[in-house]
Amino acid sequence: MSQISAVVPEVEQSRRLKRSIYSSDNWIAYLLILPSLVGFALFYALPTIRGLFISFTDWNLLTPAKYVGLSNYKELFRDPDFWNAIKVTVSYVLWNIPLQTALALVFALVMNAVAGSNLLRGLMLLPWLMPNVVVGLLWLWLVDPNVGILNVAIKAISGSSIPFLSSPKYAIPTIAWINIWRHMGYTALLVFAGLQTIPKEVYEAASIDGASSRQTFFRVTLPLLRPVLTFVIVTSVIGSFQVFDTVAITTKGGPINATKVFNYFIYQQAFERFRMGYATAISIILFVILVGVSILQMRLMRAGEVD
Repeated sequence: MSQISAVVPEVEQSRRLKRSIYSSDNWIAYLLILPSLVGFALFYALPTIRGLFISFTDWNLLTPAKYVGLSNYKELFRDPDFWNAIKVTVSYVLWNIPLQTALALVFALVMNAVAGSNLLRGLMLLPWLMPNVVVGLLWLWLVDPNVGILNVAIKAISGSSIPFLSSPKYAIPTIAWINIWRHMGYTALLVFAGLQTIPKEVYEAASIDGASSRQTFFRVTLPLLRPVLTFVIVTSVIGSFQVFDTVAITTKGGPINATKVFNYFIYQQAFERFRMGYATAISIILFVILVGVSILQMRLMRAGEVD
């Protein structure tokens, strides 16, 4: 009898669970998310699966694909241009992410101090609203060694211009700065939204305990901002690994492959050399790298924990 009485609640619980799954409210929810699921399947899942298949083929877009197994991957790891693309992309990320995050945090604190200034927030967000192509063309003109406003001013002060985009030394930092300028306001707005969620009572308690401004920032503000900063840094790193527009408009991978980032390398292989199978194999490797980097960041920043 004791065993039967123990089984009855489990059966009843299972029935309640089935009723809740198939309830009318849940069906409405399923219908609402159905368009997103269909869109994800059509534009993300299926192309990814097909891309994985293409990466095992030799395909020039004009003739039928020929299955070559792991040949593309073997060639890829022996290709010096592939390793150069990794090196250049990592260099870009290391220039872009720390500076962008630090500047965004500073501007978010400024916006938080003058929270009523909609004008300041609008001006910060304006560069992000501009298309990447427009931003690239704008800065291509600004840093032109002959007629660019920045170089005209630098030449008037120092007597010589700086080859921002035509020198291997300056090209990647310049491209990183262009994208920092474009995305900094948007990133600052995300951090500002996180600052708005921190209760004022926490700062009042810190002030009563005698905490200085520096101690309050490092021991109160930053720990409570960790979920927002995790989201900002992870998404920024993913976006930085996928940089393409700015390079395509300004340097086209030069000078001397100094700015041939991952996505531009993929573009060249696919649409200039018509090696779609090889380009897709590089894309798969990029996908694996991004997944690994994202998981590592989430673990290091303890994204699953709450302060």
